[in-house]
This record gives sequence, structure tokens and C-alpha cells, in this order.
Amino acid sequence: MKRMEQAAAKPLGIDALRARAGEVIGTSPWLLIEQSRINAFAEATLDHQFIHVDPARAQATPLGSTIAHGFLTLSLLSHFAEAVLPDISSLAMSMNYGFDRVRFVAPVRTGSRIRGVFSLVALEQQAANRFQMRLAVTVEIEGEVKPALVADWQTVLFMVQD
Repeated sequence: MKRMEQAAAKPLGIDALRARAGEVIGTSPWLLIEQSRINAFAEATLDHQFIHVDPARAQATPLGSTIAHGFLTLSLLSHFAEAVLPDISSLAMSMNYGFDRVRFVAPVRTGSRIRGVFSLVALEQQAANRFQMRLAVTVEIEGEVKPALVADWQTVLFMVQD
């Protein structure tokens, strides 16, 4: 896909955004995944599997350290998107519509840095003031060939009524 300039300060009109289908919208800044973030996620989700929260036991596994929950990585997409998705003029609100595909390709070891790369696949009008935006998202792990995650993410955009 072609690379789009980082989100401009000036909001984009819906037609201008739709014209950029097939382009990389942006790449977020790197985010350090610390054990404290993993532990907090474990508390919030009640998922205390040792590979996430017990560094001593995790060190004895083939991974050699604790790793982030896959769902923690997935949940960070909203944070990454906030950093790179352009402001859209006349946008009243947007809502998460879900995922058509999510794959956890490689584990995110504690102490790694990750970032999101967002490409606009399509922007389709569904009603007079409603659009569905499809994004291809890759979460990269700094210094690694395989990404942590790839996903096809859909969001619904509600435009201000005329």
C-alpha cells in the first residue's frame, strides 16, 4: 500500500479520506510494554496465566520471559489509532464495529516496544450520515521481523446531520 502523510492538522472531509483507500494512514509512536502494564491487564481481565505474570516461571519456558496477553496488544489498537488517524470534518462520533480477522503472530516479550501501522482499506457509505471504515492494522515489535498482531478492523463513522 502507498504511504499517506501523517495525519494533517486540518481535518479531512469524508470524500478526501475515502480517496486515500489503499494508503498507509500512519504509524504510531513506539510503546514500551512493561511488566506493570501486563500485571494491570491481568488484574482487569482476571487472566493470571503464569506466562504473563510470573517472571521466574516464564524464564524457564522457550520464550525466556513473560509476554503480554494477546488481548492486551489488541486493546492497545485504540491508543495507537488515536495517535495516527486523521480528524474527520463533520464527524459526530465513531464506534468500534469489530474485527473480521485477528491473528496473534508473534509474542510480545516484556520490555519490548510495539507500534501500530494503519492502512485504510475502504470507506463505504451505509446511510446518509453513516460510513463504515475498514482498516488493516499491523502491530510491529521493534527489532523483530514478525509482527505481534495483524487485524482487519471495522469502525462506524456517524457524520453530523445536515
